Amino acid sequence: MAKNALRKITMAVLAPAMAIGATVGLASAPASAAVWNSCDQWGNTSLNGYTLYNNIWGSGAGSQCIWANSGTNWGVWANHPNTGGIKSYPNSKKVINKTIASLGSLTSNYNVTVPSSGAYNTSYDIWDTDYDYEIMLWVNYNGAVGPLGTSQGNVTLGGHTWTVYKGTNGVNEVFSFLRTSDSSSGTVNIKPILSWIAGKGWMSSNETIGDVQFGYEITSSSGGLDFTTNNLTVSSS
Repeated sequence: MAKNALRKITMAVLAPAMAIGATVGLASAPASAAVWNSCDQWGNTSLNGYTLYNNIWGSGAGSQCIWANSGTNWGVWANHPNTGGIKSYPNSKKVINKTIASLGSLTSNYNVTVPSSGAYNTSYDIWDTDYDYEIMLWVNYNGAVGPLGTSQGNVTLGGHTWTVYKGTNGVNEVFSFLRTSDSSSGTVNIKPILSWIAGKGWMSSNETIGDVQFGYEITSSSGGLDFTTNNLTVSSS
């Protein structure tokens, strides 16, 4: 299933509004120790240098609540109908604001618990500051989901082997890296992936990487499913 281009417009246009205008609701969070929770469509907060977003952006969405014990330990309960189209991308964001060429390193550790049913992917979503380019790294996925664009073959980069897809949604270029086997925990060395893309001539090494997001792109989770980020850290130099 191709990715919905509306999300790209939403992320680019509404990101400032999400940070300014969202209100925090009361979620039925599964973590009793949660220091923050929200069931609001654009609910967001900042914790420990990360910004968390509930981010229910797709049409036909159901209900969804996000909770956080910290910026690196958070989760989502989502009940979205079994219909096509991405409903949400709850995520945690770290701002980088460095060019690819000037990055000494960019790495991330992840550890998640995801359901065995539903349709979703667990992914990094990496943007340049102008939202011209989007780099997605899918570490696991389930159900009727698929990337935008056409396959460019397999490549081993950043400690993982990926199938690479290249496409556009009419707003920005999209490069999707789908791990060839599902993973619930690991380390991703992101800098070599960005350098490889620049080396292919798909974007310039002078592009400034703005946001590194990590979360769950949910198409369906009928009946209510839990997605838990046990730990997520993003580091750069």
